[in-house]
Amino acid sequence: MKTKRVLTIAGSDSGGGAGIQADLKTITVLGGFGMSVITALTAQNTLGVQGTYDVPPEFVKQQFDSVATDIGIDAAKTGMLANSGIIKAVADRIREYGIEKLVVDPVMVAKGGTPLIRVEAREYLIRELIPLALVVTPNIPEAEVLSGIKITTLDAMKKAAQIIYDLGPRNVLVKGGHLINADIQQAVDILYNGVNYFEFYSERIDTKDTHGTGCTYSAAIATGLAWGKSLFEAVEEGKKYITEAIRFSYRIGGGHGPAGHFAPILREIEHCRCLNALKKALQRLKAEKCGCIIPEVQSNLGYALPFAKGIEEVAAVPGRIIRIGEEAATICEPAFGASSHIAKIILTVLRYDSDYRAAMNIRFSEDIIKMCRSLGYDIDCFSRADEPADVKEREGSSLEWGTGNVLAKRENIPDIIFDRGDVGKESMIRVLGKNPQDVVDKVLSLVRKLRVV
Repeated sequence: MKTKRVLTIAGSDSGGGAGIQADLKTITVLGGFGMSVITALTAQNTLGVQGTYDVPPEFVKQQFDSVATDIGIDAAKTGMLANSGIIKAVADRIREYGIEKLVVDPVMVAKGGTPLIRVEAREYLIRELIPLALVVTPNIPEAEVLSGIKITTLDAMKKAAQIIYDLGPRNVLVKGGHLINADIQQAVDILYNGVNYFEFYSERIDTKDTHGTGCTYSAAIATGLAWGKSLFEAVEEGKKYITEAIRFSYRIGGGHGPAGHFAPILREIEHCRCLNALKKALQRLKAEKCGCIIPEVQSNLGYALPFAKGIEEVAAVPGRIIRIGEEAATICEPAFGASSHIAKIILTVLRYDSDYRAAMNIRFSEDIIKMCRSLGYDIDCFSRADEPADVKEREGSSLEWGTGNVLAKRENIPDIIFDRGDVGKESMIRVLGKNPQDVVDKVLSLVRKLRVV
């Protein structure tokens, strides 16, 4: 089996969220074979670092030799290098084995504020290691130390990158996750190659669970380089990876939780789970005579991925659920991005409660609303007469506006949201739930009541 060999030279995090542990998880998920040279042992958790033990430089060299002389190295990255002896040992071995694809993450301070490099060692880092880097990846606080300037703007990030570039690396990536001001709403990183600046933007995710994100990002870049990607491509894909890892970070411990390193794999698993759950729910609908609940514009049943942000992350039925006599039928298997209408409803609900990821639209009648009440369902509604003119003009915006208008006034998610329509707009009921089975349970309870009537 073909793979690429990626070496991480860093400290061990007993909490598992940063350092060697974060690097090896990242390298593995991105298809590389991870190897390690451990430079320090740390006793740490989500609350901070309680203790450190530096590995003797000679043993650092021995680890390096063991890996390089047998397995080989396609790319490498450095992390925590606590003292000058370790830095010199690492720099010597990088030169000896001619490692060109080197990512230097100048780790200086832990997330909780504990220094991870001695003051006297900073000069060795600048003089011995940074000039060997294909790319050095400081965050804002680290870039301020290396450049000697305060960074509060995008222009200051670029200036710092230029100063750090003059220290000798072939490229500088200044990470802007710590930069928050009114002019910069997204998380932006600046890559400088001595001639041009490249900006990489991503959504800024509101979470404190970002332990190990610097380690993870640099490991992702190193893995991309090992696979033969250009630096630009490696940074671009590393940025996407770390953004997803932050989105799926773990809320564990009492402090800063770790990134979700297996996010891409879990995402693929969730794709399968969503589609399978929809198929099972649709089978239940088709097994009963549900035509009576299908509206003139037909129905759809949708299910979103966890933390979905766009229509392409919501699965539904292409061609909708149609009525054939007393039966409900579909002509296609569920697929992602199949329905903008049901997706907009679900995405709006997700903004208020991330547990509610499914919805179905069904036929409206006053009798059905009475049945919903008799079954004890929590019901709410909106009037299209209140819809702003600009919303009316945008195709599909009514669904988003109406759902949001209801939920903004509530503390919980109702089972049912309905409207009585407008000129050219069919009245409709939306059944909400945490998953497709939850939604179909509610729909079938109404179907059975309608049969009795």
